[in-house]
Amino acid sequence: MLDLTVVILTKDEGLHIERCIENVLPIAKEIYVIDSFSTDKTLEIASRYPAVKIIQHQWPGNQAVQFNWAIDNISITTQWVLRLDADEYLLPGLVEEVKQKLPLLGSNVSGVVLNRRHIFLGRWMKRGIYPVKLLRIFRYGHGRCEQRLMDEHIQLTQGEIVEFQNDFCDHNLNNLSWFCHKHVNYAVREAADLLDIEYDITGAAMTDDRKMISPQATAKRNKKHKYARQPLFLRSTAYFLYRYLLKGAFLEGKEGFLFSFIQGWWYRTLVDAKVLEIKRKSGGDPQKMKQILQEEYNIGF
Repeated sequence: MLDLTVVILTKDEGLHIERCIENVLPIAKEIYVIDSFSTDKTLEIASRYPAVKIIQHQWPGNQAVQFNWAIDNISITTQWVLRLDADEYLLPGLVEEVKQKLPLLGSNVSGVVLNRRHIFLGRWMKRGIYPVKLLRIFRYGHGRCEQRLMDEHIQLTQGEIVEFQNDFCDHNLNNLSWFCHKHVNYAVREAADLLDIEYDITGAAMTDDRKMISPQATAKRNKKHKYARQPLFLRSTAYFLYRYLLKGAFLEGKEGFLFSFIQGWWYRTLVDAKVLEIKRKSGGDPQKMKQILQEEYNIGF
């Protein structure tokens, strides 16, 4: 058992929560499920595990706020915290790597970057966007989640970052209708984030210089800022071609095409459509953009 607390945010995760809990039980000293009043069997399943502590808290509108609420309000007694989504799990190689390396990290280290692989329609999307590198393990008291609508990362207040070699998986078991609907909901939040980068609506799109994110996250953030300056719709097309052709997603068969098309082209085009709509409604006025996002889309800043 490691000196590690796992925090899992849930809302109707009955398909995934058992797999997620079983995955971290051998390594976690504490497991917290922060649930946003699920209506399926999430709580029934999670409550079967004596080691799991369930706390319900109303969904505040985005993961960053919910996760930071958890960090501030639950009784974490361990040295390390692992942020894990309910549809994610650590592969055996990563479990062993965490067991071996985490207890040996020096006091100068406050964050650990892990590789995430996507499993789509049962197939590992090895080409296209893999690996996605995310800081998911951090020393308690030294990390918080950025206050962003999308693309939020764990920020460190101090300490160095190291990278582990093995992978964890994003493997959602819901059907394609659910997958597409999720991206429809994400689209307006992503549009708001891109508008914030372009017009500085709130300042939230800029990383707090007093805190640190991983080099990989910084590189990704810089690419996003460049993307935000490119022409609408051309950028979504270029992004799809980059992932599908240059990054080799076409080698992943039908699954590779669908994953790249839905997430890399259709979704990104929908985001651009939302950006265009809001720009036209607001006349390019940042304050009107903010008002539209709040009143029409219930997005708070």
